Amino acid sequence: MTEAYEDVPGVTLFPEEEDAVARAVDKRRQEFTTARACARAALASLGFAPVPIVRGPGGAPPWPPGVVGSITHCAGYRASAVAWAADIVTIGVDAEPDGPLPGGVLGIVSFAGERTHLAALAAAVPGLSCDRLLFSAKESVYRAWFPLTGRWLGFEEAEVAISPDGRFSARLMVPGPVLDGKELTVFDGRWLARKGRIVTTIAVPGTGR
Repeated sequence: MTEAYEDVPGVTLFPEEEDAVARAVDKRRQEFTTARACARAALASLGFAPVPIVRGPGGAPPWPPGVVGSITHCAGYRASAVAWAADIVTIGVDAEPDGPLPGGVLGIVSFAGERTHLAALAAAVPGLSCDRLLFSAKESVYRAWFPLTGRWLGFEEAEVAISPDGRFSARLMVPGPVLDGKELTVFDGRWLARKGRIVTTIAVPGTGR
């Protein structure tokens, strides 16, 4: 994964990317631009020359053939992760500020059981914005889910359990994608809180691994 905590100067966008942020405010444009720089650096590690990376259906960028990946950005952080599709089936990455969700949001994005679980997590990891971590985990689930299905996944369609050791799992509440004849019912991920940011990641290995 390639990440940046500051915007990278001198990044040139492709025309297709310029069109995507033509009317964006400067803050949004800078986030978009540095995230693309991270994505191109990640692709370069696989041997790819720079290519345009635009938002596709459902927000998922169309990656070069044979590649899967994910992009994320929030205030003060941008990142991208890519892999060969032969090794990793899908990737989901999300970053959020390590601060409480706005009032009323937690009740919309979570189950009662998840909120009870968050209370225990908060006791085990003092100072962590556990509600924001849950939100980020569900965002990563969606980003891993959509390239496999091409369908929306609501917050209420995955139930997340988070461990203090940096792991989480998401049980799908709807039929999952079928990989090599087997339905995927759970996404397993990792989380990290540092430098005022929460980052969650999911990488589903290929069936041959």
